[in-house]
Amino acid sequence: METLLSVENLEVHFPIKKGLLSRTAGYVYAVDGVSITLEKGETLGIVGESGCGKTTTGLAVLRLIEPTAGTVRFGGTDITTLNKSELRTLKKEIQMIFQDPYSSLNPRMTVNHILRDPMEIHGMYPGTERKDRIAYLLEKVGLRPEQGRRYPHEFSGGQRQRIGIARALALNPQVIIGDEPVSALDVSIQAQIINLLIDLQQEFHLSYIIIAHDLAVVEHICDRIAVMYLGKVVETSAYHNVYTDPKHPYTRALLSAIPVADPRVKKERMILKGDVPSPINPPSGCAFHPRCPHRMDVCDKEAPKLKDIGDNHAVACYLY
Repeated sequence: METLLSVENLEVHFPIKKGLLSRTAGYVYAVDGVSITLEKGETLGIVGESGCGKTTTGLAVLRLIEPTAGTVRFGGTDITTLNKSELRTLKKEIQMIFQDPYSSLNPRMTVNHILRDPMEIHGMYPGTERKDRIAYLLEKVGLRPEQGRRYPHEFSGGQRQRIGIARALALNPQVIIGDEPVSALDVSIQAQIINLLIDLQQEFHLSYIIIAHDLAVVEHICDRIAVMYLGKVVETSAYHNVYTDPKHPYTRALLSAIPVADPRVKKERMILKGDVPSPINPPSGCAFHPRCPHRMDVCDKEAPKLKDIGDNHAVACYLY
């Protein structure tokens, strides 16, 4: 398969300012050495609990947040080295669906205006083509073209997310990053949006990065999953390997937390002790070792590297 997007040793450190002179007193290590790849036509899921850095990773890939270090290559071009003009041109190829369908749409713009804006900025679909393109996109996401004259407050949450998806498709990108695209929606609407994303991927030949904390959601859409903990990727593999044979203790704990709808089914829970360490002062060695039931002496001395253990399954753990 063709590698479309390659992220190597990505870091995002936010400075902590204190005092009258706003001196840097430390850093929040939000993303600390993430390396992932996205193949053409693939859906990669990035999962982990709140605060693990998965959303920051997605924003840094698009340079909506400037990375501290690392490289992000798209088609052989390092995105982190581009100037504003070059970055604007490249952003046609990588778009984003935001988590909150309420705050991500301008309440003062009609839907037609929201979809027309990116086309005008990039000079795409001139004249009547632009109007036809907007109507086409609205139909593709399950809305009627005449609804384009309405404002965002006139739509439900699920319909607003459909508008967000249409906006992401407006420039005909190759890659779409979905930042928890269904977490703010009702369960029944979540299924509709997931099915819509799958259909659009096949029709428009898209590649997805889906960021989520709900493992039950990404199971239905992702080809491969990367599990993050405290700014690092601790396990990555095809989705069926992660669900049927998880290796990292943190991944096992995440999977054990997925609720089962049948009350007759008894599921063994793996309950982790302690709280997630602060990203301001992460523990030495393996970041997971203060909560790990399999902790060894080496774990608190040196951080394990992500190691391929066969069958395209990589894990950062001294157990392997």
